[in-house]
Amino acid sequence: MPILSRRSALTAGLSLGGLSLFGPGLSRLAQAAELQDRYYIFCYFNGGWDLLLSLDPRDPGEFRDDLKKTTLIDTGYSALSSKYGELVSSNVPDMIFGPCVGGLVEHADKLTVVRGMSMDTLTHEVGRRRFLTGRPPAGLQAKGSNASTVLASALGKGQPIPQLSIRVESYNDGFDGFASAIRVNSVQDLVRALRPSDNDFSSAEERALQALLGQAALCPSARDSRIRDAAMEYQLGSKELVSLGLDAAFDFGSAESAELRELYGIDVNDLGAAPAQAAAAATALTTGISRTVCFEAASGLDTHGPEWASAHPAALVKGFDVVASLIADLSTRQYKDSSETWLDRTTVVGFSEFGRSTLLNSSGGRDHFLHNACFLAGGGVKGGQVIGRSSDIGMAPTATDLLTGQPSESGEVVYPEHIFRALLKGAGVDEDLGDYGVDPLMAVFS
Repeated sequence: MPILSRRSALTAGLSLGGLSLFGPGLSRLAQAAELQDRYYIFCYFNGGWDLLLSLDPRDPGEFRDDLKKTTLIDTGYSALSSKYGELVSSNVPDMIFGPCVGGLVEHADKLTVVRGMSMDTLTHEVGRRRFLTGRPPAGLQAKGSNASTVLASALGKGQPIPQLSIRVESYNDGFDGFASAIRVNSVQDLVRALRPSDNDFSSAEERALQALLGQAALCPSARDSRIRDAAMEYQLGSKELVSLGLDAAFDFGSAESAELRELYGIDVNDLGAAPAQAAAAATALTTGISRTVCFEAASGLDTHGPEWASAHPAALVKGFDVVASLIADLSTRQYKDSSETWLDRTTVVGFSEFGRSTLLNSSGGRDHFLHNACFLAGGGVKGGQVIGRSSDIGMAPTATDLLTGQPSESGEVVYPEHIFRALLKGAGVDEDLGDYGVDPLMAVFS
């Protein structure tokens, strides 16, 4: 049951990241099909994940050490701890994962794994921003808007915080201000942002401050200032948001949150960690607060040296375990008064900025690589399938039929924008709102 009893109050003027709550955004959807009641969670694996260890493995019996010079692939499995040393079978026939996929394997029947993607970069900032926005950056500068911004603009107008971003950067290029993300670094930060200040001005001080601001507003330069208008709108929106008492939903130290803490493995002394972030993502959606959430599921993956064999597997497993807990949580929560679950209505996307090299370097680690993969679950996603493939020589990206998901020379190499266009299409938005310039990868959906 949503905690909000005053959602309609937000329609009076909430804006937390731009100039206007109501603007051209909905008019851009005039030609769209009927919009679907969909929600989105983007799970970022920070640092560039090793796909051989996770989403795109190889059989070490076939890709042997003595064939490395031919295949240009070194699985590296023999260098790992024994608990990570083998491929992992799933509950879907022929759907195999690498040894470090953690609890995510338990949800294979709900997953679509996209392999053989390309990122066209070896730079963290460029790869991250390419996957966030679906558009190649200009140098290191992001172009366009996050996919979560685009989706929040199309679907999130009724939520107090249409887009929430925890430890992930966010961009809004031309969409209504209400779709901009509230960005925080931890659940504590989010609670502080939503909780009324303990140091409120006295009524006399408040009146004096408002009088001063009123006088400043009469200045001709102030009347013509869009920056001033945005600041005043932000102030009004912030007051309205704080008045809703949303901070209580994220009190993960309370007795009422005991079950949630156990499910995610939340440490109340570290509410910036991934388990607390994931729980906040689920909470923000299921209580009616947000439409889209981005959070950092894993970090510490940029392992170029000997630490790759121990640190990278551990970080991957922690990240995949967190996402597994998120999927399990959403799959057991009833969606409003329907027979569906929240996972039926929420699309979960797991991504990283790129993969890692298929051969170990001279230091025993892996470097940045152009190829990539991702996974999706829930929200209309066809479970238990693998889309596309990487080549058996150096794991290069290959072309995929966008409708069937099968490798095809007449298809296209998949980029993040193909997936984001599909997310829009699946939500009932026909227009290319993100200016992706590609056709949707519709094989993702049932």
